[in-house]
Amino acid sequence: MSFTTDVKSEIATTTLNACCQKAQCAALIQLCSSMVLSSQGMQIQIKTENATTAKRIWILLKELYKCQMELSVLRKMNLKKNNIYAIKVVTLSKEILNDLGLLTDQGLQDHPLRKMVSKECCARAYLSGAFMATGSVNSPHKSNYHLEIVTQEYSHALFIQKLMFRFDLPAKHIERRKQHVVYLKASDKISDFLRLSGANNSVLDFEDIRIQRDFHNSLTRLDNCEVANEMKTLQAGKKQVEYIEILQKAGVLDNLEDKLKDVAYLRIEFPEASLNELCNEYELRTGAVMSKSGMKHRLTKIIDEAKKIRNI
Repeated sequence: MSFTTDVKSEIATTTLNACCQKAQCAALIQLCSSMVLSSQGMQIQIKTENATTAKRIWILLKELYKCQMELSVLRKMNLKKNNIYAIKVVTLSKEILNDLGLLTDQGLQDHPLRKMVSKECCARAYLSGAFMATGSVNSPHKSNYHLEIVTQEYSHALFIQKLMFRFDLPAKHIERRKQHVVYLKASDKISDFLRLSGANNSVLDFEDIRIQRDFHNSLTRLDNCEVANEMKTLQAGKKQVEYIEILQKAGVLDNLEDKLKDVAYLRIEFPEASLNELCNEYELRTGAVMSKSGMKHRLTKIIDEAKKIRNI
């Protein structure tokens, strides 16, 4: 199963208060259903590819409204051939929509009434229901973190986005293929969303994998940095030796000041050593303390002397 499926399965097992049940049911109905007019009157037609989501909707409607429903399973004809779970609410459809704030005297609403999510627990339930309906989250094994909820209506997308803002979740909105997507990219905020949705085990899995990936990436960056520094040291040492050899061939190396001559012969002996290593070796041989900047300054003076000869 995908990580998204695992998260939805866990959310579906959470226990909700009656008010929270209505909030979650409102999100599921809003995002998964359509209205059907038949000889029997108005009916709600609900479709989802997730079996857990279908089961949650069935249980919520049964517990809240004791309505009559019919369940059918369809097979998609595309390459994936996923099942489609279809629930038809045969009775009380209008009463259900009225009670959930999705149908008023002004007609069908793009989003439920504000009072449906006025309580914090209900807002959490609504967001978790929206995620179960049309949400997805990338596996933490992947290199990019991404959680999104898709809706057909712009106003509904803004409604979901504002709900996320209430919980300090900086959700963004884009339009993709005539659909509206509310999404999170920051890994810590995705973790917060999973936590408020009640997917606590998924949070632990997400954080464990994320920390392992970040730790591995940090080690890789550190290794790359160390390799880069080592390459710089080798290149600098090779360049300095080349200039010292110019002085040797010209027969002027031994005419330099003792402090420069000592450093020059030290560099020839240790062409791959870093400045710190040269300073330590210099102190062992002469008993004089040499700073890293002092060593660099003397090597620079040696190079300047070599450049004068090379340009003659």
